[in-house]
Amino acid sequence: MSVAEAVKSRTPTDRLFIGGKSVSPASGQSIEVRNPATGELLGTAPDANPADVDRAVAAARASIESKAWRGKDPSEKEKILWRFADVLEKNLDEMAVLASLENGKTVREALRGDVRPAVDALRYYAGWVRRIYGETIPVDGPYLNFTLREPVGVVGAIVPWNYATLIAVWKIAPALACGCSVVVKPSEMTPFTALKVAEFAMEAGVPEGVVNVVTGYGHTTGEAIGRHMDVDKISFTGSIRTARALLKASAESNLKRISLELGGKNPNILFPDCDRKAALEAAFWGIYANKGEVCSAGSRLLVHQDLHDEFVGMLADRAGRMKVGDPLDPASEMGSQISAAQTEKILSYIESGKREGARLACGGSRLTDGALAKGFFIQPTVFTEVKPEMKIAQEEIFGPVLSTIRFKDAEEAVRIANGTIYGLVSAVWTKDIQLAFRMAQEIKAGSVWINTYNGFDSASPFGGYKQSGFGRDLGAYALEQYTNVKSVWVAL
Repeated sequence: MSVAEAVKSRTPTDRLFIGGKSVSPASGQSIEVRNPATGELLGTAPDANPADVDRAVAAARASIESKAWRGKDPSEKEKILWRFADVLEKNLDEMAVLASLENGKTVREALRGDVRPAVDALRYYAGWVRRIYGETIPVDGPYLNFTLREPVGVVGAIVPWNYATLIAVWKIAPALACGCSVVVKPSEMTPFTALKVAEFAMEAGVPEGVVNVVTGYGHTTGEAIGRHMDVDKISFTGSIRTARALLKASAESNLKRISLELGGKNPNILFPDCDRKAALEAAFWGIYANKGEVCSAGSRLLVHQDLHDEFVGMLADRAGRMKVGDPLDPASEMGSQISAAQTEKILSYIESGKREGARLACGGSRLTDGALAKGFFIQPTVFTEVKPEMKIAQEEIFGPVLSTIRFKDAEEAVRIANGTIYGLVSAVWTKDIQLAFRMAQEIKAGSVWINTYNGFDSASPFGGYKQSGFGRDLGAYALEQYTNVKSVWVAL
């Protein structure tokens, strides 16, 4: 039996994870989960209905009220989160293969960008457990005034399909560090990784009901979580359209707190004095890592007019030689897009670029030779002669499509960079540190990388400006989303 077959044989089918147990759904509806690279059926997952969500939220609420988790000694919670990380690390290879089977990403990408960073995030937040505290405030009069930071309560964690393990942990780890309990709703296309993460939490000693998983579609399961009167906070990563639905659901239910990370159309800006070798490697992986299905993808490459033609030529040559193929093959550099719908969306953007006058420097088509015909493989694509107002330069494609744009000076670069509805990440490449700092101040984005791209660390906050959302994942800033601040006054 191959590793992939072994992983598939251990994949839970038609089950939810509620109250510390793998349980059957009340819903009679199920969703087929297929390997996007082969079309093979991996299993089925429930489309959880409001009754299933009620059970999961009730289990989470019961764990809050009983203080099964939040009432534990901080040192014990810290140890359990460390064990949680250890269990996930022990199962790295299995989780990477499962992520590849569900998502179509290469196993190498799953290990590097999905599972290993999730282990690190658990350890980082384990270290925060004994450092979440209030402060004493000097106030007028004969009073002692101090603050307490208390768990916000039951957290609904709605997770996308592109980094299903990592982003689930980005929400679970800080929530648990703060003493909250969680109901996770993974994407209907990648449900099995979240179910495994919940099992690992139990194996590590997280009490029953603290981590629950309900699978299903956004308009059924997600909507039920968004409108639930006993969910205190939603952490969502996904589309602007769904974010608006969740904000409406919050407004029409219990005004639950919401944090949002909604993607980007990220500018990667190159000046003529940049380190061209490093910039080339970063620009390449900035768009083609994880098949371009990355919210922080460097999908707009802004290149100074003195560098543009030479640099884009080198990049197109490198993209044309990229090995696209079987995600389980260690030699593959890029795997399959997630679904037929996503593939059609990407191809429609490519056609839009051609219609509006952009020029294809390489790629632009679906790969259908041999075994690739069974999956959703798209050539790495580079457009040149792109104008800032074109659709491919304004809208998030979420695929391996790069739009390259010329600029003549720093002022024009900033204007182009800020000229979309998004503001998630950005990058500036120059040896002029004064220029780099000025650009960092002017660009409206949650992250600015200077002479690097896709720099992530569990300690550094991640989130966006404008319609890329609000609130932050990672770092100490994430803890603010999962705690309430209480002011206590004592008359002396």
